[in-house]
Amino acid sequence: MQVRPDWLATTQEAPFDPDRPIVDAHHHIWDPPGARYLLDEYLADLRSGHQIVASVFVECHGMWRAHGPEALRPVGETEFIAGIAAQSDSGRYGESRVCAAIVGYADLLLGAEVDPVLEAHVHAAGGRFRGIRGRVSSHADPGINRWTTPLGVLRSEPARLAAAAIARRGLSLDTWVYHTQLDDVLDLAKALPELKVVIDHTGGPLGCGPYQGKRSEVFAGWAEGVRALARQPNTYMKLGGLGMRFSGFEFHLAPNAPTSDQLVEAWRPYIETCIDAFGPSRCMFESNAPADKGTSSFAVLWNAFKKLAAGLSEHEKNALFSGTARQVYRLPD
Repeated sequence: MQVRPDWLATTQEAPFDPDRPIVDAHHHIWDPPGARYLLDEYLADLRSGHQIVASVFVECHGMWRAHGPEALRPVGETEFIAGIAAQSDSGRYGESRVCAAIVGYADLLLGAEVDPVLEAHVHAAGGRFRGIRGRVSSHADPGINRWTTPLGVLRSEPARLAAAAIARRGLSLDTWVYHTQLDDVLDLAKALPELKVVIDHTGGPLGCGPYQGKRSEVFAGWAEGVRALARQPNTYMKLGGLGMRFSGFEFHLAPNAPTSDQLVEAWRPYIETCIDAFGPSRCMFESNAPADKGTSSFAVLWNAFKKLAAGLSEHEKNALFSGTARQVYRLPD
C-alpha cells in the first residue's frame, strides 16, 4: 500500500511508555521510484518519541549489484546497508544503532552452492551479518503471489541444503510466508533443529483475495499452524506486518488514519495467540517500516504494540521489545 504522509498525519498521538528501550526487529531501507525510505526517513520516524535503541535490517531486494554473477548480486544490498550502519555508529545521527544487525538475501534454490554467497555477505557486513531471508511467500492465487515464487520452495531439496549451510555458519533463516504455508516452515524446522527459524509478520494471516470476508475461518487455521510451530524450540515469531495489504484490515480506506486503540482491537487476537504460544522469550515486535506505514504511522504503531503488551510483566515486556531480538540477532546489551 502507498504511504501517504498527509493521511497518516490525520491521527496524532503522544508516545505511550516512551522510555521503554526497543530493538526494532524488522525494517527496510529502500529507494524505489516515489517511495524513498533511506536513513533520513527512518531517522525521522525514530524521532517520533519512542526509544529505538537499535534496529535489524531485513532484505528488500534493493541496491543489488548491477553486474557480476547473478547469485552474488544481492551482496550489494549488504554492502550498502553496512555503510548506513557505519554512519549510525558514528554517533552523528543520534544514539540509535540503526541496522545493527543485517539479514540479507540469498536464493535458497542454489542449494549447497549458497555457501559462497553467505561468505560474501559476512565479509561485506563488517561484523553485522546475522541471517538470510529467501523469498518463499507463495500462493496459487496470482493476486496474492506477486513475486511469482513457486509453491513449496521450503520443502525442496535445494532449499534444505541451503538452510543446512545457513545453520552451519550460525546464521538464522527469516521466513516470510502466508498462513497457508506454515506447514512448510514447520517441516523445515523439524528437519533442521540446529537452524534458528524466524517467522516474519505474525505468520502471514491472509485477508485478501479468496480470503476476504473469511477472517474467522482463516484465524482458526492460522492459529493451529502457529501453535504447531511454537512446539518447535528452534522457532521464533515476529509480531507485526499486519499493516500490509495481505492481511486485509483495510484501515487505509478510512478518511483518517487509525488510532492505536483501533489497531489494538483488530490485532489483539493475533498478537495474543502468538505470545501465548511462543512465550515472550521467542517473540519480538517489528515495525516493518515502511511497508506497514500504508496503514499507520510509526508512532501510532508502537503505541499499539505497547498497549497490547501492557498487561504483561516487566520481564516479559523487555523480552518482546528488545531481549528476544538481541538474543536472536546477537546484539550487545
